[in-house]
Amino acid sequence: MAGVLLWVICPKENASFFATTLYSLVPRNRLQVRSYNSKGCSRFKSSTGVYAAASLSSAVANPPRSSAEKVYEVVLKQAALVKEQKKERALDVRKENDQTDSMTRGDLLNGAYDRCGEVCAEYAKTFYLGTLLMTPERRRAVWAIYGMYVSLSFSLPVHLVPLHLCPLWRTDELVDGPNAPHITPKALDRWEQRLDELFEGRPYDMYDAALSDTVSKYPVDIQPFKDMIQGMRMDLKKSRYKDFDQLYLYCYYVAGTVGLMSVPVMGIAPESKASTESVYNAALALGIANQLTNILRDVGEDARRGRIYLPQDELAQAGLSDEDIFNGKVTDKWRIFMKGQIKRARMFFDEAEKGVAELNDASRWPVWASLLLYKQILDSIEANDYDNFSKRAYVGKAKKFASLPIAYGRALMGGSSKFAMPTRS
Repeated sequence: MAGVLLWVICPKENASFFATTLYSLVPRNRLQVRSYNSKGCSRFKSSTGVYAAASLSSAVANPPRSSAEKVYEVVLKQAALVKEQKKERALDVRKENDQTDSMTRGDLLNGAYDRCGEVCAEYAKTFYLGTLLMTPERRRAVWAIYGMYVSLSFSLPVHLVPLHLCPLWRTDELVDGPNAPHITPKALDRWEQRLDELFEGRPYDMYDAALSDTVSKYPVDIQPFKDMIQGMRMDLKKSRYKDFDQLYLYCYYVAGTVGLMSVPVMGIAPESKASTESVYNAALALGIANQLTNILRDVGEDARRGRIYLPQDELAQAGLSDEDIFNGKVTDKWRIFMKGQIKRARMFFDEAEKGVAELNDASRWPVWASLLLYKQILDSIEANDYDNFSKRAYVGKAKKFASLPIAYGRALMGGSSKFAMPTRS
């Protein structure tokens, strides 16, 4: 075990020795190579209903294919993956975990999961507390997903990590990796290759081993993981977004993807009558809502890094410019602009709530807690008179603890059984 820990710290010195050991961690009989052809849709109404209604820009012409439509194809693919697995067998996580593995492999995997949990506890304290509300199996799986993106963030130099970019749904903590050489597109290409190998059961390090085991147990598709890397590529090239269509795609890459990754782990309630597509669509909406909230909270801090994650055309319509953002003065124009941005984020939260009720009963409480805490960040921005230049909006400990019983009460309400499949024509 100590050898594996040392290898994580000094991978070059130990890579050849531990490659075979890590490969053996994932049972071969659980490996699957999944590939599905996503079906395109000519028109998109459900998620784009929120997307279009929430868009404040009148300057954007109707594109042949909006970002929301492109992203929805990924949603359909994830839903198809779950449906296919349901046909093959019912997913029984406890049964999977009761399988007898060799002592060595079991110990190494347990150590890998524990290390992911330690990283989560260290770099995202509030989120870590939320995972403690999950069942042990789901908690470990979420830690593994988190560990992957902490590892990715560590490879980014601090000044290139946007303050709102986070691996998974944190509330207030910033994941800042140590100083590192400037990451390049080639480096991200290598990460993507590493991801391919991980999904094929060939983990590179301890974090990979835990995630490789997780994706062998749950119907998790590789596409959202690759899309998050694409979001990091986007951050290397862009520091401005001309309209909400561009920003929506970015939000999907860096946060909506996490929603799609998490649904297979959280599970859909057996009694739910909602379509699989609609539940995934709600998870996507929660990721978008969280990311928009992060962006609005961190306007001032991002501006000090030379980055503006607000639609340029909407700023112009409000009579605002980049210079106004960098000056950081709260004006009536800024207040009006922020009211519209907050309204849009809340609309995505409203869309997300429909899907939380359809999750497995053991998963509803932590997801409700996360959703309610994030929505309160928007309240805090309003309470600060929309000053997100010099004041950081946050949810105090008292409010966090007060939200837990409220979230628990909502979780007990169960599914609506009325959440229909998105309408397309």
